[in-house]
Amino acid sequence: MNSTFQSVLVVDDEPGMRAALVANFQQHGWQTECASGVSEALRKFGETRFPLVVTDMRMPDGDGLSVMRSVRQSSPSTAVILLTAYGSVPEAVLAMQSGACDYLLKPFSFEQLQAAIGRVMAGSARTCLHDISAKTQLVGESPVLVRALERAAAAARTDADILVEAESGTGKELLARFVHEHSARRDQPFVAVNCAAVPEQLLETELFGHARGAFTGAIAARAGKFELACGGTLLLDEVGEMPLALQPKLLRVLQEREFERVGGTHTVALRARIIATTNVSLRAMVEAGGFRADLFYRLNVIPLSLPSLRSRSEDIPILAEFFARQIAAQSGRAVPRLTGGFLARLQEHSWPGNVRELLNLMRRILALHSASVLDSDCLEDEALSPGPEVPSSGAGAGMLLIPGTPIRSLERQLLESTLLETSGNRTRAAAMLGISVRTIRNKIREYGLPPRRYA
Repeated sequence: MNSTFQSVLVVDDEPGMRAALVANFQQHGWQTECASGVSEALRKFGETRFPLVVTDMRMPDGDGLSVMRSVRQSSPSTAVILLTAYGSVPEAVLAMQSGACDYLLKPFSFEQLQAAIGRVMAGSARTCLHDISAKTQLVGESPVLVRALERAAAAARTDADILVEAESGTGKELLARFVHEHSARRDQPFVAVNCAAVPEQLLETELFGHARGAFTGAIAARAGKFELACGGTLLLDEVGEMPLALQPKLLRVLQEREFERVGGTHTVALRARIIATTNVSLRAMVEAGGFRADLFYRLNVIPLSLPSLRSRSEDIPILAEFFARQIAAQSGRAVPRLTGGFLARLQEHSWPGNVRELLNLMRRILALHSASVLDSDCLEDEALSPGPEVPSSGAGAGMLLIPGTPIRSLERQLLESTLLETSGNRTRAAAMLGISVRTIRNKIREYGLPPRRYA
């Protein structure tokens, strides 16, 4: 157990819960003290300033919020984790707004408790979502991020399908995992499929599975992602890339909550919640004819979003220091100190690649610089700038809007000017034009544009 915390105060009016918590903490090397209610907890905390308090939300003589407020008032550095059996979203939101570092819904596993403690020890815990398979984490304290997570926490308490629209690199899959882990399905599978990464001809069997003999080479039946996610959550990542021919089949599954394997006759019930993500506007794609309107409305039951990194620049120093600690721990080196100049330079950048871009930069900086202090000189070779200014006349300012100009010529000019505006970034160009990245790729090929220039 991390030495940052050495002792914990456990507050719960249920003797069995208190005993179980104390036993688990002691098993992990903690010194423990317990209290059966608010008054006893405040008395014991007045005698000993515990670095960590784990408290139940509702007790006969008060609530966990009272404990937390008193504790944080007298000891701002003390971390507080709240426990509640009621699953109340307003309570949870109020707890986080009031300064709780994390909260858990009863019944919870001790693995979930230890994960929450890990988040607290990692810093910025109230918005740091831990997942061992993730390449990055949602970290920050900006109001815009906190609001996004509060909305996601509320959505997690329902069983409705969700659509997450956000830029690439903001952490859409992490938000989907956050919803899963804060839902009643958290102990069931979380299954993800990237609709853009699976070849079009294989996506149907990837989702639905196939029966034996469904096609040449299908020597055995195979379950698809819909079945593998039974009882849990299925993430359809970059759903805007789904071929139009497959969209009616997905719509039917969402409407009927059942499906058949490819080549099969047996109906299988859909018992997974669907979370779809996209880095382009599906509404714009609908208007452009690239996505079915009925499928969009069926997916968009609860819309969620994540802010871009440039819209929460106050989180950039927090993220940079978090990544520095994380990368240093992975490489076995001491955590470097980031100077004010270093952090200020990071905040000046527009971060078109969002958090993923910052994470990769921090990996690069720590790999190339072994000093114990990192200042702005370490960023001299990095292409950090506020980003290109958008001309007042728009990205298509150079287009020849002459009556009688062939549509194909205008389309090519618009495509080229948009790609130039985004420095060749196909994902951003697709979002601006309201079409899929696959369509961008096909148009580049159709018009013979240099593919390497627009990678």
